[in-house]
Amino acid sequence: MEQGRIELGRVILAEERLLEDESLWSDDENADHSGWFCVRTNPFPCPANGCTFVAVFMTAAHLILVWEQRDDPNLLHHAQRAKEVGRNPRIEAYEQSFGPSASYYAWEAAGGPVHGVRAS
Repeated sequence: MEQGRIELGRVILAEERLLEDESLWSDDENADHSGWFCVRTNPFPCPANGCTFVAVFMTAAHLILVWEQRDDPNLLHHAQRAKEVGRNPRIEAYEQSFGPSASYYAWEAAGGPVHGVRAS
């Protein structure tokens, strides 16, 4: 292999274990994001090993990501990414009946926590 050239590869973990104290991140529980915008998608399973959660919105740690503006560049970027992988994204006004939500920017400021990270 030439030095500096990136190629596809595989990683084999000697042992796989979930973090013992893993807990899902949450945004401000009292925040009402009604009227903000989210991205509805075709159903897709949580990628965490053994998790049975199926999302129908763009989520992080099982929370629906929301943006204040319909034309927010990050909302549009994530909707485009969902389109590229065949998830049929649709931007909609968020309603509390959809499920728990988190501001995209609060999630990003928290370091972009995800569900199901394996211990190294």
